[in-house]
Order: sequence, then structure tokens, then C-alpha cells
Amino acid sequence: MEMHFDLTGGEELIGLWGRAPDLVQQELGSAMAEADAMLEREVKELTPVGASGGAGGLRDSITSEQSVGAEGVIGVVGTAMAYAIPVELGTKPHFPPIEPLEDWVRAKLGVREDREMRSAAFLIARAISHRGTLAVGMFHRTLAAKESDIEEMFRQARGRILAQLGGAA
Repeated sequence: MEMHFDLTGGEELIGLWGRAPDLVQQELGSAMAEADAMLEREVKELTPVGASGGAGGLRDSITSEQSVGAEGVIGVVGTAMAYAIPVELGTKPHFPPIEPLEDWVRAKLGVREDREMRSAAFLIARAISHRGTLAVGMFHRTLAAKESDIEEMFRQARGRILAQLGGAA
């Protein structure tokens, strides 16, 4: 799952990119790396910990990466885990597979006896089949909460670029 956040610098940054591409790429790349690190940390804090206790689970799978080149600066915070989408967006009522719920019942509820564990997992699956699951929204909530911080990081990068170029585009 990926979320893209476009920050355009307008004509001024385009002009600066043409005048001093290495400087602009370095400063914007640094701003993007800082923004991605902040977003990754905040998304992870909002991501629920499942039966794995975090180790190897959804929270641990969330990463960030940046790409800086002549085409622009791109930052991605995401995960390759397919179940991130239903955690992010919630689900409509459906009957989920029982086995992962059995693992969850064992880890989260501490139920050890097989018959009791299967029964609890079935009851949870039945509830999901009636109600679905709630959205956690860890990606979109983080982005909404941190948008102004990200914009400020790029404003500061622009200021550093201008300062190093003598203040004129």
C-alpha cells in the first residue's frame, strides 16, 4: 500500500533545479528523507499489533524509501503486506478464514485449549460476517496530521537552496 503526497515547488524551484540541479536534489532529497522517516514512525505507532506481537507483522513491514533524480523527488511509505488495505480501510461484512483468528485468539486472549480456541475464533469470524471490521486508517490519519509539518520541511529546504544560491532564482 502506498500513499503519494505531491509537493510542487512552483516555477521558482523548477528554475532553481535547472540552475543548480545537484544542490536542489540534495536539499529536496534530505527533506523527503526527513518527511518519510517521520511518516514511517507515526504510521507504525498507529498500526495495531496482531498475533505476532509486532515481530514480523504488519507494523514491522512498514518501510519508507526515497528516489531523487532529474525527474523529481519521490518518497514512499508503505508495506507489501496485502492485509494492510483492510486494516487501513476496514472491511464490509464477510466470513474470514478461521486459522488466522485462532492464532489471534491464542496470542491475544491467551486461550490454549484447542476446542475453546476454535470456538472463540468462530464467534469472532461470525461477528465479522455481520459487522465487518473497523478501519484503523493509520496511513491517511498520519498524512493528514503531518501535512503541515511536511510542507514546512520543504519550505525550509527551499530556503536553504536560496541561501546557498545567494537568494535569487
